[in-house]
Amino acid sequence: MTFRTKFALIVFSAFVALYAVVGGWLSTRAQQPANDPGAQLRIFENVLQHIQSDYVDEPNMGKVRAGALRGLAYGLDPYSTYLTADQVRDYGDEVKNSKVGIGAELSQVSSYLYVIAPIKGSPADQAGVHAGDVIEYIDNKATRDISLYDARQLLEGAAGTEVKLRILRANVRPLTLTVKRGTFKAPAAEARMEAGKIGILRINSLAEGEAADVRARLQELIKQGAQKIVVDLRNVAGGLLDESVEVARLFVKEGILAQTIGRESKTLKTFAADAKKTLFNGPVVALIDSGTAGAAEVIASALIERKRGEVVGEKSFGAGAEQQLFTLRDGDGLLLTTIKWASASGKPFLGEDRTRSGVVPTVEVKRPEVLEPIDPEDLTGNDDDPVGKPTQPNDKREVVPDATPSKPQEDTQLKKALELLRGDKVVGAGQRAA
Repeated sequence: MTFRTKFALIVFSAFVALYAVVGGWLSTRAQQPANDPGAQLRIFENVLQHIQSDYVDEPNMGKVRAGALRGLAYGLDPYSTYLTADQVRDYGDEVKNSKVGIGAELSQVSSYLYVIAPIKGSPADQAGVHAGDVIEYIDNKATRDISLYDARQLLEGAAGTEVKLRILRANVRPLTLTVKRGTFKAPAAEARMEAGKIGILRINSLAEGEAADVRARLQELIKQGAQKIVVDLRNVAGGLLDESVEVARLFVKEGILAQTIGRESKTLKTFAADAKKTLFNGPVVALIDSGTAGAAEVIASALIERKRGEVVGEKSFGAGAEQQLFTLRDGDGLLLTTIKWASASGKPFLGEDRTRSGVVPTVEVKRPEVLEPIDPEDLTGNDDDPVGKPTQPNDKREVVPDATPSKPQEDTQLKKALELLRGDKVVGAGQRAA
């Protein structure tokens, strides 16, 4: 390795290390200086000088480089990450990999591993993992500040093996759940009729092939006389963009439904409605919640922006992105988000922060029977966090029992959707009744 190459490597490592240390401070500076590579490089050169002159030991530059790359990716989004050479090889062999997971869609919020939603019927769902849970530990490994990719690797293992998860859940004492890893498949879409010729179409997955099943269930409802439809997208957090577009086409017959965007918000591809594939032109109401993300957000946003119907519930989580693996010189790699999914108007579902992510319902209805998820921004990582320790005898905070109440709770979101449809507040093509 030449002196120039070594120097460039050291400078780059220092650049990224400082980014991880003072990223919060830099974010408060003016936009232009913070994004000026020349100004950044001068800061990093100064840090490099201190490392060379003042650090107590001879630094291991291999570790510095790995830490620097990891820190650089960590500051982007939950899905961009640095991979070691071994991880790059595993990533390429994922199809052949015999390891299985627990069946939960995950993200990171404020450096904590966050459950967007468990997949219905998966090991995580059966073990009692809930949408909005914060996974504090995987076995004995703390998840705070590790990459989402690393956390997923910790969750994977041979089928039938067990993994222990320490869960933080609002107003509940921290609990440990044991999940048995295994293969699973989300249930097919469900359909049933309600009074008033209203069909309920519950979508459980938007994985490959699911759109065809949704179409079949919708046809059944139409044959049973459904004149109005509720599309339940709650806790649908994964899936494929193409599948979601096909489902949206069942209800929207014209206009753009979604798009993918790249750097500088450039539109890469648009997805349009297809009148030949539209099955239902009557009133439609969709249900979403904080466990709705990714592909399901395509459907909800299409109904809103095409003025096709109301969307009832809570703001969705905000996800939907594609990554590209860039292999680096020494065999390690950078898994980098290069594409975001967006609504017809070009608003990405994965925003710069939580306030700018997700789909906002046209009719907000919170479900009192569902616990409010922990806000990871309220956690400090200390053992004395009120939300992260058992309630003391003199603690007057209300504690919700871990067990599910035996008496079924009213589904207030579905109730509101039915009220809108029975009151003729929503009609076809998004036109409001007088």
